Amino acid sequence: MFDFLLRWRDRVIARAGFQHWAAAFPLTRPIARRQAAALFDLCAGFVYSQILAACLQLRLFESLAAGPLTVAELARRHDLPEAAMAQLLAGAAALKLLQPRGGPGRYGLGMRGAALLGNPGIAALVAHHAMLYADLADPVALLRQGGGGQVQAYWAYSGAERPADLAADRVDDYSTLMAESQPMIAAGILSAYSLRPHHCLLDIGGGEGVFALAAARRWPHLAVRVFDLPPVAARAESRFAAAGLADRARAIGGDFHHSMPPPEADIVSLVRVIHDHDDAAALQILRQARACLAVGGRLLLAEPMADTPGAEASGAAYFGMYLAAMGSGRPRNPAQLGAMLRQAGFEQPRLLATPMPLLVRVMIATASEIGVNKT
Repeated sequence: MFDFLLRWRDRVIARAGFQHWAAAFPLTRPIARRQAAALFDLCAGFVYSQILAACLQLRLFESLAAGPLTVAELARRHDLPEAAMAQLLAGAAALKLLQPRGGPGRYGLGMRGAALLGNPGIAALVAHHAMLYADLADPVALLRQGGGGQVQAYWAYSGAERPADLAADRVDDYSTLMAESQPMIAAGILSAYSLRPHHCLLDIGGGEGVFALAAARRWPHLAVRVFDLPPVAARAESRFAAAGLADRARAIGGDFHHSMPPPEADIVSLVRVIHDHDDAAALQILRQARACLAVGGRLLLAEPMADTPGAEASGAAYFGMYLAAMGSGRPRNPAQLGAMLRQAGFEQPRLLATPMPLLVRVMIATASEIGVNKT
């Protein structure tokens, strides 16, 4: 019955006559306008993102950090024709990145621009999206071939037969990107779960060690270990040494698809790792993580998740297509992840509240007495 009503609704809404009536009738006019605006935003989203990219490329937000400037001042500073700068500023103001301030022709930071100024990792991610947009130029072709474009080439370990053999120059770019975007992710994770009861953290796929370093700084008693590909682990070692934490922070090189460090930690973290992998590989990683823990040890799984209330589009739409371009992985919801955790030998998976679930959600699970549970 419900499906019949939805099919009737679809037929009615598809009629041009109904659309004209709904746009004119006072009771339905607000709904029609909201839906029209939302549909227009779907069409214009690429243009909006390119306005943001232009602002970041020109470093407009940094120019306005000290206060408002005129169109002419900004045009001279950034070597753009004044009319072109006026066009860019008007577009950025419409997107609330900037706002007119202090008189005609003067612009200052908007709330969103100010927020971006405080998160340099976002600028790195926006610049990285040029690759994704190139891959999505023909989205149907991308879906048919399952990756194979610029994004997959960028993440060198994706599809590599022997990721542990990758040369250092193949991991430099993506390691830097992950390190630049990790601080805001780490802050959300560490506010959701306290590591005070634990003595040793093993961060699997921990990159340059930004999350592990943040944990070590917050809890001075905590020893931290990072396990990643050998050239990435070398970068983490350098970061630990530069931070003066080499006495309790160590990086170990290897391939988590095939081996893990010996059991030492009482908590293992997987930060933005599982969603990069297809189901079979993801389950194998979780089982490897379980092998690193004694009974009662904890697993901390942190990543963007599908079906996040208020951010549904980020999971199924954004991350779904990004991972399609990457050639592996998929966004999963908490129920799906919980089922995988139980299958891998964990129990009592629990979703924790995070301050910005759009960026990262956190699940905690306990290593069960039975090595691998039945599904």
